[in-house]
This record gives sequence, C-alpha cells and structure tokens, in this order.
Amino acid sequence: MRHQPFDQIVTEHGPTVLRVCRAVLGTGGADDAADDAWSETFLAALRAYPDLPADTNMQAWLVRVAHRKAIDQHRARARRPTPVDVVPEQAAPDGSGGPGGPPGLSPDGHPELWDALGALPDKQRFAVAYHHLAGLPYAEIGELLGNSEAAARRAAADGIRALRARIRPTATADPEVIR
Repeated sequence: MRHQPFDQIVTEHGPTVLRVCRAVLGTGGADDAADDAWSETFLAALRAYPDLPADTNMQAWLVRVAHRKAIDQHRARARRPTPVDVVPEQAAPDGSGGPGGPPGLSPDGHPELWDALGALPDKQRFAVAYHHLAGLPYAEIGELLGNSEAAARRAAADGIRALRARIRPTATADPEVIR
C-alpha cells in the first residue's frame, strides 16, 4: 500500500489540525499562533511523510505532531512581551495585560464556546479537542497526554461538563453551540 499524495493529506486533515491547534492554544482562531502551529505541523509532517509506514493512522499522527507544535507556540507566546501604550494597574486574567483577552472568534461564529474552551485547564482542553474535534479514541489521547485511557476519558468528561456549565446560561440564541 502506497502513501497518497501529501497535498491530499493536507486537504483531508488540514481543518481538523487547525481546530486542534486553536483548541490547544485556547485562541478560537483569532491568534496567529494557531496558524503558525498548523504550518509548522505540516512542514514537519512533510519532512517525515516519506518514511512513515503505509498503514499509519494519518489523523492520529498529525494530531500528535500538531499537539507538539501548538505547545511550542504556547511556550513561545508566553515568552514574548505584549507591547501596550499604557501599563495597566493590574494584569488581566488572561495574562495579556489588557481587558478581556483574545477575541476568540471562530470560523463557525461561536466566540463564547472558544473562550470557554480556552479557559479550561490544559488536560481538559486537550482531551476535549482531541476527542471531539479530532475524533481520537481515549487510548490515544491518554498516550498523548501521558496518562491512562480512563484519565483521558475523565478529563474530556470534566471539560465538557465545565463547557456546558459556562455556556448554557448564554446559549439561548443557538442551541447548536452545545449538543
């Protein structure tokens, strides 16, 4: 069995990888860091692609690469200073130094969902993203996060519960925000 052309891999899995990058970075799409992580994912994937076994689960492999690249972007963003015209008296809760934090606009128009996802603890956010956005099974998520399948399942369930609690009071206009 031969590999399919790499451009087909990008076309097929690109949207999922971008959603995972956005979820891991907690940006909902308004931050260049998610786009950078997406690009870095596919650059790294392109280099490694010829040497992959033909039976590789491409989506799981790309999510693993995206996870690492998004974490790299997160670390780089944390080290980068944010220029401001006026120094605030107190730092914002998101650490940006300004009110509110990132806009969190997503392509599907649910900024409140992306904001809530970004507010989850890392393990919960990653588990929700990997299972519900990338479709990975809990066993692979546990391996990615360095814990067990049961811990990954628990983190995803806790994350979904927290999202529902945070969004349900404001989600009156669109019932599709929370299923």
